[in-house]
Amino acid sequence: MIAPAGAGGGWDSFVREQQQAMRLSGVARNAQVVNIPGAGGTIGLGRFSTMHGEASTIMATGSAMTGGIELNDSPVGFDDVTLLARMAEDYDVVIAPVDAPYDDIPGLLEAWKDDPSGFRWTGGSAGSLDHQVIARLAQEAGIDGRDITYIPKSGGGEAIQTLLSDTTDVASTGYNEVSDQIEAGRIKALGLTSPGPLDGVDVEPMVDQGVDVVMGNWRGMLAAPGITDEEKSELIAMLEETRNSEEWKDALQRNSWTDAWLTGEEFEDFLAEDQKNTAELLEELGL
Repeated sequence: MIAPAGAGGGWDSFVREQQQAMRLSGVARNAQVVNIPGAGGTIGLGRFSTMHGEASTIMATGSAMTGGIELNDSPVGFDDVTLLARMAEDYDVVIAPVDAPYDDIPGLLEAWKDDPSGFRWTGGSAGSLDHQVIARLAQEAGIDGRDITYIPKSGGGEAIQTLLSDTTDVASTGYNEVSDQIEAGRIKALGLTSPGPLDGVDVEPMVDQGVDVVMGNWRGMLAAPGITDEEKSELIAMLEETRNSEEWKDALQRNSWTDAWLTGEEFEDFLAEDQKNTAELLEELGL
């Protein structure tokens, strides 16, 4: 199992949670994880695309890879591997210091419109889902994406530190990266990018605040190119068995992930739409 990112990141956690669920449920007791980091997952994708017919290896993919392919003008794309399944999704939360003069997304957008480039945003790498969420909020506020002041950081922990030290004003990051800090009252949550309320999450979705921004950080699995239809079906069945295990359901809850199972043509159609939307948002950001 390949995680196309470094140890400790989102893809690494996703793959290792699968590995654990497979082992404990008996789906695949000998699953091993290899990390191939770099360039939004495209380094790993490039290597994986050369493993023609290798049905014993699967690789994680997701929103970050869609952006990585576009941002890095990658010569290798999703057409060069085999799509298996979308498995899970999580959502971003927009956070601010507790003394910020706004308590929700409409209030934030009104304040932002008064000083578009003076607002200092932070989140993940340039072009990441965090950055794309901000681009969508800019569209909702009528702000040019090229006027966004964005200071990329490596994760939610760093983003919080910049908010607390007053080097940034507002952040977009994965909810599961900062949920403990929100619950502890160190930062203020303004809104989620989910399509509706999430179980156990006391943060109002943006759509319920009248702001039409719904964006998920999806995660799924790929197989190598050139495998047979039978091998593809067997791999999807293995992933579905993992998905239905109690161990995987526990992992979803533990990580604030939502089940997002898609395979076949539905997954292909979803991915085509995701690539189109990502390209448009990155162009909006001038990337």
